[in-house]
Amino acid sequence: MSAHKDPRLAMLVESIVRLSRGELSSRIEPSSARDEVDAVITGVNLLAEELEQVYEQFEKRVESRTAMLRQAHLDMMKMAMSDALTGLANRVALMDAIEEALNQASAGSPPPALLLLDLDSFKNVNDRFGHDAGDRVLQEVASRLNSVVRESDLVARLGGDEFAILLPGASMDSAMHVARRALEALDAHIRLDSLYVHARASIGVRLGTTGQSAEELLLDADTAMYAAKREGRSIIKVFEPVMLYSRQLRSQMATELRGAISSDELVLHYQPVVELATNRILGVEVLVRWQHPLRGLIPPDTFIPLAEEIGVIHDLDRWVMSRSLRQLAQWRRDIALDEDFQLRVNLSAVELKQLDLVDHIRGLLRELDLPARALVVEITETAIVTRGEVEMYSLLSLKQLGVGIEIDDFGTGYSSISYLRELPVSMVKVDRSLLVELNSRAGQLEFVAAILQLIRAAGLEAVFEGIETAEQASQLRDLGCASGQGYYFSRPLPADETAALLTATRFLQVGDGVEGAQRASSR
Repeated sequence: MSAHKDPRLAMLVESIVRLSRGELSSRIEPSSARDEVDAVITGVNLLAEELEQVYEQFEKRVESRTAMLRQAHLDMMKMAMSDALTGLANRVALMDAIEEALNQASAGSPPPALLLLDLDSFKNVNDRFGHDAGDRVLQEVASRLNSVVRESDLVARLGGDEFAILLPGASMDSAMHVARRALEALDAHIRLDSLYVHARASIGVRLGTTGQSAEELLLDADTAMYAAKREGRSIIKVFEPVMLYSRQLRSQMATELRGAISSDELVLHYQPVVELATNRILGVEVLVRWQHPLRGLIPPDTFIPLAEEIGVIHDLDRWVMSRSLRQLAQWRRDIALDEDFQLRVNLSAVELKQLDLVDHIRGLLRELDLPARALVVEITETAIVTRGEVEMYSLLSLKQLGVGIEIDDFGTGYSSISYLRELPVSMVKVDRSLLVELNSRAGQLEFVAAILQLIRAAGLEAVFEGIETAEQASQLRDLGCASGQGYYFSRPLPADETAALLTATRFLQVGDGVEGAQRASSR
């Protein structure tokens, strides 16, 4: 048979065309001739088979990669909607869930309830045990909160130590029940290796209303939560409209406080620190007040926490340090102060972390020609309990400069004498709370005597604050306490009255008249 009449050639051409169109399953059955045409057919068949296998493998790889991309997308969506540390929903997921619950309520379902929780004193956990321990506490809190809710409820972590519980289709009774169960779950201590800590919380509760947005519901619950925190620890507060007014006032005060420093609305008062044996004035503690143009004199307990919250405590500390040292320099020029007269200035934990703190103080002392020994900085226990590198550098450098260092509010924090021995401090101010029940609570006098003995054993000097009666002063004197301050000796005085006092005498005249003076905080 001639080649041009061989039907296999037409079949071969057709097969090649089908292959070119992607029909890889196309095959030609070889003939019995086993000639050169059959050899080409066999080669084309082999090529088709190889192409089909390659294509199948390619399809499998595409399918696998597509599945991987789909899973990666799901993982990314989950990461975008969940908290990495605890695995709970995050703020984005919470807001979406609130919107859905409010939409269901608009369609006739019961309204949702939102609980906002903020851990009490969680900062102390981080400060004392470190952030790794703090993370473990947050994980345990997340687990415990999950244990008190229904499967349909949502527990979220909003950031830091703030959590939320969304209860779709809830009532106030059910919301309060969950809130109480949450407090009970958090009441049990959390074990961190050989240590035990507590992670109690303040809770704000808000039941959703018709037409309310997710942002409004969250704000109301947050407002109730802050009201609970201001009232104490482990408190549950249900939102009331009056709370918003209080929050607005606080927001307005925050705005005003930012400008109070530069507009000279802050004033300094000075409370004498006396030698108990002689009533000689050893120095004064600097106490800042806010002379508000409309609200009058605002005590520091009201605005110092606010200054820390809004981030202006650094500016406030610098202002107090500069203004009080300038006042001391003026007194030294105008009044013949004793050589050991000392100005005591409080420093916040934020200020102690500033790398330029020591240079700032050194520059002020040099500018005002003041000896470093004339300044004592007062640091709270919680500000230095972690003994961070920057804090220790600041304390050691201040001590080397000659500035005195005093631990303030001793007895309200960790009160560990062992760590005080490791710090470059020379004085300890014992908190006023230890004197309140000095003569009314059995064993309190002995307890104070033991604390004083421990402080002495650590090689430190004790200063007692909050002395309000002659009896308290006498008892501390009999215990061998060297110095103290309080309303029994003098209330905090404006600069001009302090100057008049220091000009008139170095020894305070005290008696029964001052014991009836107004009792108020000197902080």
